[in-house]
Amino acid sequence: MREQYPVLPGAEPFYAEHGPVGVLLVHGFTGTPHSMRPLAQAYAKAGYTVCLPRLKGHGTHYKEMEQTTFHDWIDSVEEGYEWLKERCGTIFVTGLSMGGTLTLYMAERYSSIRGIVLINAAIDIPAIRTGMAAEGEVPRYLDSIGSDLKDPEAKELSYEKTPTASLVQLDGLMELVKSELERVACPALIFVSDEDHVVPPENADIIFRGIQSSDKEIVRLENSYHVATLDYDQLFIIERSLQFFAKHSG
Repeated sequence: MREQYPVLPGAEPFYAEHGPVGVLLVHGFTGTPHSMRPLAQAYAKAGYTVCLPRLKGHGTHYKEMEQTTFHDWIDSVEEGYEWLKERCGTIFVTGLSMGGTLTLYMAERYSSIRGIVLINAAIDIPAIRTGMAAEGEVPRYLDSIGSDLKDPEAKELSYEKTPTASLVQLDGLMELVKSELERVACPALIFVSDEDHVVPPENADIIFRGIQSSDKEIVRLENSYHVATLDYDQLFIIERSLQFFAKHSG
């Protein structure tokens, strides 16, 4: 039986019901809805119906995350998608980091998704496999990977430790999604930070080459690190993604 932990203040999901066009937002690995809330609020203010779920095992305690699998994280996103589908005829998905991986997963399986916005999406992190293959015993918990931010005033709400078991799950998710990239055919806006200390920026190029979308674009972020949604380029990301939604919502 899984131990229950309270949700951290600030890690709550965000929902807003407005127009017939919906946006599903997905936060990253060991993170919380906090990292995507500024985007969610901006989209809601612009008149979109918004769903920003808290992924299972996230926003509570890293020991709870350790007990979840990537299938649990997929379940959380699919539940959000179903919530939007009951309210909207058009749905976009926006994801940060592993949230971008999950966004690609959704686009691979739900052809009705109108378009996707990826922000430093993870598809291939060799350091995970290298770490697991290292000689000696792999520690149960590693240091936090949160708050990779250029802005010294910004702080991400994320776990202070990273469960090794969860990294194995992330690697499995990325491998699955990467193997089926060609199934993605919807329009794609791909943001990538020039300097990212969590996900290699080359991931954006792998995604761009792998997806079959005829309408796809890579946008470079010159003034943010990994958690760009809380960094100096936040307003630029919001502005460009809103333009993307308007262009493709029909």
